[in-house]
Amino acid sequence: MAQRYSLQTSTQTGRVHDVDALRGFALLGIFVVNITFMASAYPGNLVDDPNFTAPIDDVARFLVATLFSMKFYLLFSFLFGYSFVLQMDAAQRAGAAFVPRMLRRSLGLFIIGAGHIALLYSGDVLTTYAVICLVLLAMHQVRDRTALLTSGIIYALVTLSLIVSASFLDRSMFMPTHDEALANAAAQTQTMLGTPAEIIGHHVAGLDLLIIQAASLQGPTALAMFLIGMIAARRNLFSQLGGQTKLLQRIQIIGFTVGLPGGVLYAWLGGDTNTWATAVSVVTAPFLSAGYVATLIRIMHAPRNRWVRTALAPVGRIALTNYLSQSLVGLMLFSGVGIGLAGRISPAWLIVLAIAIFAAQAAVSAWWLRRHTYGPAEYALRCFTNWSRPTRKRAPSDTNVDLPPTASS
Repeated sequence: MAQRYSLQTSTQTGRVHDVDALRGFALLGIFVVNITFMASAYPGNLVDDPNFTAPIDDVARFLVATLFSMKFYLLFSFLFGYSFVLQMDAAQRAGAAFVPRMLRRSLGLFIIGAGHIALLYSGDVLTTYAVICLVLLAMHQVRDRTALLTSGIIYALVTLSLIVSASFLDRSMFMPTHDEALANAAAQTQTMLGTPAEIIGHHVAGLDLLIIQAASLQGPTALAMFLIGMIAARRNLFSQLGGQTKLLQRIQIIGFTVGLPGGVLYAWLGGDTNTWATAVSVVTAPFLSAGYVATLIRIMHAPRNRWVRTALAPVGRIALTNYLSQSLVGLMLFSGVGIGLAGRISPAWLIVLAIAIFAAQAAVSAWWLRRHTYGPAEYALRCFTNWSRPTRKRAPSDTNVDLPPTASS
């Protein structure tokens, strides 16, 4: 028998700010990964740029693979499922039918994602989230036990498929040789410096790989995390998690004990270039993501560290706008329509650049939200979702949360 749940949005804004801050933190991790794909075509071809072979470049790549790759999109997926319940509750409070609203929201995300792919960055996952959200919508009344079991089965099947692929399939049969990949990467990096039409063509040319990745790995794992996030929201996880120090400590111990060695092994085996490495990450990355969450919650709830939540929450509150603006900044920095730095920034400096851009986003987000309730992209999506125009003026008592999907990290 189906269960109905409602998540109360009360004056406990600390809970909402925790979710916003986690979302902002996830955006940082996603950008650290995505900027490497925005800066040149070598990562997308699964080879290292031969122009950056210094030890510090190897260390930077290893750190990104160990600590960031395949970790932060899981956190964003979890928060999407959490926000799904918030959307359900918002529809109930407004006296509106939830299913039509969510269908419009998914369509809106898909449209935004399609534009994002063509114009800004081919590594988009908004379209994937929009499609997978339809599955979540079909399951939104299942029991927690069913949702958790489904999530476990999904992860087991994805892991099994990767193990079978690693054991019995020869990647060389359908992958270019190392020299061919280097040549392809060099040519595609040059295309990134071309005309707007050439850049759009480059983005669209990667659709086949994007679809394969979404169908085989990113989509299923995202759905599993959607379901876990939905369970967490039903149980009001973040309403009192900050005070449960012992539980958070246990999550940290288990998460880092399993997740960090898994991240190191994933990087050591070659990351995305090795199917065994991907299987290791699928199994261990959720643990590291959980460790990150527990650590950030503990930091934000320490009396002297509340500024961390204050700094991160505005970024997460308008996450869709910030996600799109990260791609826009990447386009202007690296492509031919902007400064044209593609292929010229080392992996180590890309990490520094991502952090600097994110810090600027945090400042701009705080400034914007002192004057407006929604970010520009959130406003457009909300209009489409609710089929009406909300006020754009800042409302001091507003506690609404819009949780957009994530990038492919």
